[in-house]
Amino acid sequence: MSNNSGFMDIRFEKKVRLRMYVGEQVKYHHRPLYEAVIARARDEGLAGATVFRGILSFGMSGRVHSSKILELSQDLPMVIEIVEGEAKIEGFLRVLAALVEESEAHVHLTREAVESAVVRQGE
Repeated sequence: MSNNSGFMDIRFEKKVRLRMYVGEQVKYHHRPLYEAVIARARDEGLAGATVFRGILSFGMSGRVHSSKILELSQDLPMVIEIVEGEAKIEGFLRVLAALVEESEAHVHLTREAVESAVVRQGE
């Protein structure tokens, strides 16, 4: 939808951004936990989820994880990001807790209010 100046009106909605930080090597039934989380997010009907691979990090242990070839880290940080409505995030947190518990993983979660807009060509 365009406004009278010829530019598209972009309408933002209040959403929640959920981020999960987990090691690349953490497994859930012989597959990476981040893959299992993405699959379950899709199964639960969430709008979308993205996995980012970190190139350098450290956590509570103080151990540095790096993607430098000479250091050959086997456990790079993975960040799963989901932007969705409050109710769907609340429901998915229960699913996520079960996945993490069953994988016996240690993960870090953050949650924050965001404003989100989807812009499509031709609208």
